[in-house]
Amino acid sequence: MSNTLPKEVLVVEDEPLVRMVAAGALTDRGIRTWEARDAEEALDVLHRHPGISVVFTDVNMPGAMNGLGLANQVSVIRPDVKLVVTSGAVRIADADLPDHGTFLPKPYGTEVMVDLVTGKLDAASLP
Repeated sequence: MSNTLPKEVLVVEDEPLVRMVAAGALTDRGIRTWEARDAEEALDVLHRHPGISVVFTDVNMPGAMNGLGLANQVSVIRPDVKLVVTSGAVRIADADLPDHGTFLPKPYGTEVMVDLVTGKLDAASLP
């Protein structure tokens, strides 16, 4: 039995152009994509859209909480959500991320990012 619900991803990135490119690439694949510029906005979007099953977040963001803090918070409030964390400034081992977390170093190719996120979406839709 296949999952017929639309797949939903939240892209969290403070750089508007990077966020738009990532969101656009996912949307082009038929994935409903929400966007946030910082962790506070991301938590609000996540609360308002319970269908989100993957959060793709940059580590370095303005505000009181960075992307790692966001990933940890998401794993507590929505343990069903898969995580992809990216950064060009630091390298993080997958083992140092909350459950289901994968690190993607910047710069990354758009296709690599889309393939990683769609893999997470497919895993999230398994019973």
